[in-house]
Amino acid sequence: MIDPFGRHISYLRVSVTDRCDFRCVYCMAEDMTFLPKAEVLSLEELERLCSAFVRRGVKKLRLTGGEPLVRRDLHRLVSLLKDSNAEITLTTNGSLLAKQAKALKAAGLDRVTVSLDSLDDATFRAMNDADFPVAKVIEGIEAAAAAGLGPVKVNMVVKRGVNDHALLAMAERWRGTGHIVRFIEYMDVGSTNGWRMDDVVSSAEVVRRVGERWPLEPVEANYSGEVAERWRYRDGAGEIGVISSVTQAFCSSCNRMRLSTEGSLYTCLFGQSGHDLKSLVRSGASDDEIRNEIAAVWQGRTDRYSEIRTSQTTPLKKVEMSYIGG
Repeated sequence: MIDPFGRHISYLRVSVTDRCDFRCVYCMAEDMTFLPKAEVLSLEELERLCSAFVRRGVKKLRLTGGEPLVRRDLHRLVSLLKDSNAEITLTTNGSLLAKQAKALKAAGLDRVTVSLDSLDDATFRAMNDADFPVAKVIEGIEAAAAAGLGPVKVNMVVKRGVNDHALLAMAERWRGTGHIVRFIEYMDVGSTNGWRMDDVVSSAEVVRRVGERWPLEPVEANYSGEVAERWRYRDGAGEIGVISSVTQAFCSSCNRMRLSTEGSLYTCLFGQSGHDLKSLVRSGASDDEIRNEIAAVWQGRTDRYSEIRTSQTTPLKKVEMSYIGG
């Protein structure tokens, strides 16, 4: 499938729950209202939709939330998806990862990405707004690696004046471990996080600051549409990534869609509305009808929010990150 800008789809992010045990202010609205159980797609409905996307060219499925590991029996969904011939990955805050890593790997999960915004315990507890300690997330990362889910990618959203002082400590912690830390520019996702451009630490600044301590050199992307720009330590101690949605938009190579917990399909992280697939699934639509609807949505997409971001677009009512999993 190709959209009007020549973009091909190959990646689907699947929100399996809108619930989370953290309350990160850049992600979840303070007055978040959670969906009733009847509105949430079942594991079997999720598997059917994912299979339809794979038939339409998707090669990678990423399970997200909310926090996906609070969804009961998530390993069952992984098991249902493992025969789809798509790569199955997971993004998690790590709070429950130590308990579930082995079961997820056994079910067929390929890789995991863990969000960790600071190694400083006080800073991290303040940012997750759940008084959750860094040590428990580290435990989850180590359990994932031991289960065979490595190399683990560690995502750090960088906000000026909040956690940017911890950049070098984060880079140093994962140097030489085989895991990859990725520094993400603070984005104006949703409508409630109080985003200001002054709060953004650009990827260029991150690379400069890390590179002044440990010299870096650029590395080619692993695949077309990879959002993280890769930088390698010249001393061979691994690599870092930077994700520059604000200062170096990558809309032109976007290859992904997002399926929300209740079956709405979004073509952009900054979308204002989705396309209802749940009604199709629950009204008895055939697999062909579902695949045709997916194709129509992708082939009709014209969004490129990050390329046209202005002071006028920032206040728009946009879907919250916790609703579609980032």
